[in-house]
Order: sequence, then C-alpha cells, then structure tokens
Amino acid sequence: MSARILIVDDVAANRIVQQARLAAAFYDPMLAVDGASCLAAARTERPDLVLLDIGLPDMSGLDVLQRLRRDPASRDIPVIALTATGTVEERLAAFAAGADDVMDRPANERVLLSRLRNLLRLKAESEFPSSERLAIAGLAEAPMAYDPQGTIAVVGADPENPLWAQLSGLVRDRLVTLSRREALAALSTGPTLPEVFILHDDGRDPSGTLRLLSELKSHHATRHAAVCVVGPAGEGDEAAMAFDLGADDAVGTDITAAELALRTRGLLRRKRQSDRRRERMQDGLRLAMLDPLTGLYNRRCAAPQLAEIAARSRAEGSQFAVMVMDLDRFKQVNDQYGHAAGDQVLVEVARRLTANLRETDVLARIGGEEFLAILPQSCMMVARRVAERLCQVMDDQPIRLVSGEELHVTMSIGVAVAGAAGDDSYAIEGLVEQADLALLESKGAGRNQVTYRLAAA
Repeated sequence: MSARILIVDDVAANRIVQQARLAAAFYDPMLAVDGASCLAAARTERPDLVLLDIGLPDMSGLDVLQRLRRDPASRDIPVIALTATGTVEERLAAFAAGADDVMDRPANERVLLSRLRNLLRLKAESEFPSSERLAIAGLAEAPMAYDPQGTIAVVGADPENPLWAQLSGLVRDRLVTLSRREALAALSTGPTLPEVFILHDDGRDPSGTLRLLSELKSHHATRHAAVCVVGPAGEGDEAAMAFDLGADDAVGTDITAAELALRTRGLLRRKRQSDRRRERMQDGLRLAMLDPLTGLYNRRCAAPQLAEIAARSRAEGSQFAVMVMDLDRFKQVNDQYGHAAGDQVLVEVARRLTANLRETDVLARIGGEEFLAILPQSCMMVARRVAERLCQVMDDQPIRLVSGEELHVTMSIGVAVAGAAGDDSYAIEGLVEQADLALLESKGAGRNQVTYRLAAA
C-alpha cells in the first residue's frame, strides 16, 4: 500500500501542486486546510508523514507541531515543516517544537521526495507495537531517568571553521574530531563507536563524502549510527543522493551552530529510540524461542530445528537420534518441597544436560519436567552412549537446594534413531512418537533407565 502523506496548507494552489507531485511519485496524498483538520486527521487517519506549512490561519504551525508530539497517536509520525520566511528563528523554533526537518519554500522537488523516502524508511525500521498495547502485557518501555552523554564524531572538520567550536558549546555530548581515514578505521572498534557521525564536506570532494556515508551505512558496526552530511554534499542533488544512500540528515553550508545542535540532538534521540526498540524486539524473539526458566529452547523453537535436521540427514543419508527425557516422580518434589524448589531442580537438570551434550546437539524443554534432545550425525551406538551418560549424571550426584537440602533426582529416557530402517524412518511425527513410546517403556520398567527404538516407523 502506498504511503499516505498529509499535506497541510491553507493555500489551495500549494495543496494542488504538492498533491500532483506526490501522486506522480506513487504516494497517497491527504489534504488539510488548517491546524484543526491536521490534528483531527493525524489522530483518526494516521498518515505516514505530514508536510506542514508553518503559516496556518487558525493556529500557529508550531502549536500544531507541539500538539502532534504530545498526542500518543501522532507523536511518532514524521513531520517536515515548510516555511515561507526561512528565518533562523522560525527554523529553530520548528525543530524545538518537534519537526523532523524544516525546508524553505519552494522546496527542491528532488530533495523533498528523497527526504520523504528517507523519513518513511526510518519510520518503517523503527516501528514497534504501540506502548498502549505493550503496557497491557507489562512490556512497555520504562521511561528513562536520564539521557546519558553520547559521542558525536565530526569527520573531516576544517579546524578554521568556527562552526565546530560553537557546536561544542551547544551540545552536552562529547564531540570528537576524526579524519576520513580514522572514521573508516573506526568501523572495527565495536561498542566504542560514536552514536552520531557528522560528515563535513568542504566542497573539494563531495563524492568522497557520499562514499564515506555509503560505507558507514553499509557496515555492520555503524549501520545503526545516525549520519548527518554538512556542506555542499548536503545541498541540491547531492542532498537527494545522500538521503537515498541512507543519511539521517543533510544540510548545506549556511547551517548555523544552533540549528545543527538541535538537529544533532534529534538524531541522537531517534537513534536511541531505535536502539531500544530493536532491543525489545530481540528480547521478544528470545522469549518466543527460549524457556524463561532454564534458558533452553522451547517446543515451538525445537520443532523447526528437528525438521531441518531431518531434511539434512535425509539428503546426506546420515542417521540422527531423538531423545525424550522425563524426570522421575517430579510431582513429589513440588508437593514436598514447593514449586520454588522444583524450579531449582529444573534449572540444575538443564545445566547438567547442556554440559553433557555437544554444541551441535539441540536441547529443549518441551513440558513441565520433560526435555527433548536432537543429536545430528548420531547412530544407535552414539545415542546409547549419550543417553546412558545423561541418566548417570542425574543419578550420581544429588541436587542441592538453596535451603541446603539435597534431592536425589533420576531421569527416564526414550530414544529413537532415524535413518536406520530406510527412508521412511525420517518421518518426524513417527520419530517423536517412537521416542515417547520408548520413554513410557522406561517408566514402566522401573524408571531411571533408557529404552531404544531403531526407527520412527
């Protein structure tokens, strides 16, 4: 679906021109004639981006910006503010009110469209379920008590240019100066990398500045860092190219230190927001894959890995083993010592199992006290040796609880080996079923032992 762009302008001719340009670029334009209709559309229609004229008839565009940023429904919508006067004071006020960019009228069409693409891409990369839904599940991001000092690298700065000295006095973050060679060398320094790179182009090599931008945005270590291009490479057609190469901001030679400080502060804030969203997403993926108590894979994650190992083994003509393991009389542990003690037992069992399996083996907790192990490249002889060792490590040493009490815990295991009885024995459902049946035989035969099946069929 095309991105929806809300055009807010009280001049009909301006709206018509912008609407035609955006439609030609395959966007879905929406129109608003004043601040009130803008705020209503932002809340109900949820556009992907807002083009906001600062001079509106019913209220100040700056007031509209502030209201957009205060409303949870619209605070993450990118806003490009358009100004007819272009005064330094108005530009600074727009950034302070929450604009993602400020452009003078008439805006360069190519630069405007590239900036639209840039902001829409950044928005898509940072999108995450709303805080309202997360709060219900107890997963909302905790508000930060403070914003720690960041590191901003100015690359290729002219020491004679007073801009950098002025900028240093306007930001609370650490400002470091790097040459282009040092910036490229920094790609391998890992966590000590700057959070924001300001690439200064002195006009002698704009293409070199853009190449450096491309390197920073494509390298694994710096792809999430914010990058701002300053100078001739941040103007006109070069600015359009910079945005399409992934620049987070691009400004010309006439930028003031005060405006650059505001832009840099916004870049750092958005970069940290994106970092936190990625961390939450990674935590969510980890929770979806892992058992929170033991840290082992869960059933949902083990199933596709079993399918992958089965497919690879079938293609190679090799055997692999599946073990279903169950702690003996575990209910008695919970009933006699409590569930907290039971959790301690499960954690220790998971630790012992992990320590006695190979790195290539897959271990998962698939039930309360039930575990699954998948052993690639394993025949019956190998599986027998491993299963008996696992039983032994449980039986040999008691598990000491935090209370000081010691529990003697044993384990029953059912083993099935795929590939030992023809091609049909690779069927996953039958394989796990055979391992389950073997486990039941171990339980019925007195527990604390291993029962084997040669094939899944």
